[in-house]
Amino acid sequence: MSFNIGLSGLYAANKALNVTGNNIANSATTGFKSSRAEFADQYAASVRGTSGRTQVGSGVRTDAVSQMFTTGNIVGTGKSLDLAIDGNGFFAMNDNGSRIYTRAGAFYSDKDGMVVNASGAKLQGYPVDEDGNVVRGALADLKIDTANLAPKPTSKVSETLNLNSTATTPKVTPFDPANVDSYNHTFNTDLYDSQGNLHQLNQYFVRDTASNSWTMYSTVNGRNPADPTNTTPLVNTLQFKSDGSLDTASMNAGPVAGGMSIAADKTFQMTSWVPGQKTATGDWVSNGATASAKGVSLDMLATTQYNAASATTAKSQDGYSTGELTGLTVDQSGIMFANFTNGRDKVIGQVALASFANVQGLTPVGGTAWKESYGSGVPVVGEPDTGTFGKMAGGSLEDSNVDLTGELVNLIKAQSNYQANAKTVSTESTILQTLIQMT
Repeated sequence: MSFNIGLSGLYAANKALNVTGNNIANSATTGFKSSRAEFADQYAASVRGTSGRTQVGSGVRTDAVSQMFTTGNIVGTGKSLDLAIDGNGFFAMNDNGSRIYTRAGAFYSDKDGMVVNASGAKLQGYPVDEDGNVVRGALADLKIDTANLAPKPTSKVSETLNLNSTATTPKVTPFDPANVDSYNHTFNTDLYDSQGNLHQLNQYFVRDTASNSWTMYSTVNGRNPADPTNTTPLVNTLQFKSDGSLDTASMNAGPVAGGMSIAADKTFQMTSWVPGQKTATGDWVSNGATASAKGVSLDMLATTQYNAASATTAKSQDGYSTGELTGLTVDQSGIMFANFTNGRDKVIGQVALASFANVQGLTPVGGTAWKESYGSGVPVVGEPDTGTFGKMAGGSLEDSNVDLTGELVNLIKAQSNYQANAKTVSTESTILQTLIQMT
């Protein structure tokens, strides 16, 4: 028996203990990937490169320390910039000009608004253009835009409503918005001007039983849309077919005297709205803001006249007021949204993922990060939840994939292995002492 065989066994057992100890030490490290020591036996080759059938091995060597890139448990944290990858891929990070890759997704916003990890490395992804469209190409450092969201004036309103076919002509005429007995149904819709000021589009509906039609009276804040000093409403007629649907054939495109004009697509157009405000003296004047340059399009094509209560079932408009940043969200495709107080979301970027042909070839650099190497191959970069890339889990972190129970068993095995190899060295020493004593 050779001392070298026993010593090689001690070195191997010590390597196994180190690997197991490192796994146990990082069992609570976010994004950590456990390792395993892989060993191979050794044989001394003969002069001619051949070995006999009776040749005894010369010990053991460490073949590799491989990392296990299985996914750890994904745990919700509620922190908006905590990100986890459910599946394949790595976060790409800019570490002072050097590209590193990690599975640890605990990110923060630094003083400049950059998305960084605790070491200051910047998260990379795809930026957005001025229109909020993601520009997928070269990677860039992701940045959070903390500026207020500018207001957007309303340019389109869509309404879905039913007007009761059994309603009768009001007993009070003419129409008076202050008298509920002069109309059958009314509701309001929010409108916004160029400064984000909120206004109310008021709509009143009066049934004309004889002509099977309804007269719609429209004001903004109770005033004529084109002139805030005037209370005269705009007047339009809604004609219905016998089946209760809107008779669009009767809506001739063009201007309507005293009412909203009709576009070629049969929508109403409020092209001359002058946003107004009430002064301290009670007078109405222009507030200095403007309406959308396109005017306001009012889509009422889904209006019906059925034997059911008059009611508005759906409505929407595309304007909004000024918004202040309240938080961030990231969807499963990695799109980052800035959330604002006005209920709007703005796309500010998309997190990118990188994958490698041979993840075992990556070079660990500490901080739960790796670098590309010749053995790993070049990275393939793409969007989360596409191809072989995993999904993004916002507000979550990936736990270490260390199996503590298995590691404790490995610890016992490595300890026993170390003790056994120590015994072989001790036995070799005893035999050597016996030989010395024989001389």
